[in-house]
Amino acid sequence: MTTIEPLGTRVLIRPLEQESKTSSGLLLPETAKEKPQMGEVIAVGEDESIKLKVGDKVLFAKYSGTEFKLDGEEYLLMECSDVLARLKS
Repeated sequence: MTTIEPLGTRVLIRPLEQESKTSSGLLLPETAKEKPQMGEVIAVGEDESIKLKVGDKVLFAKYSGTEFKLDGEEYLLMECSDVLARLKS
C-alpha cells in the first residue's frame, strides 16, 4: 500500500458517496449523482496552522481539489482553506 503525505497546508480527503436513492425511493443512476461535498480526512500536511485531524468528517467546495485514484480508492488532495466546515456528531 502506498502512503500519501500531503505537503504544506494540503489535506488528503476520501470523498463520501451520497445515497443512490431519493427520499421517495427512486434509484439514481451514476450519471445523475452530484459530486460529493463531504469527506473524511485521511492525512494532513505538516503546517501547524491546519486545524483538522485524521478522521474528521468535513464539507468542502464542490469543484475544489485534485481528484485521483490510488489502489482502487478515490481521493481528493486540496488546500486546507478549501475545507468549509468540520461535521460534528
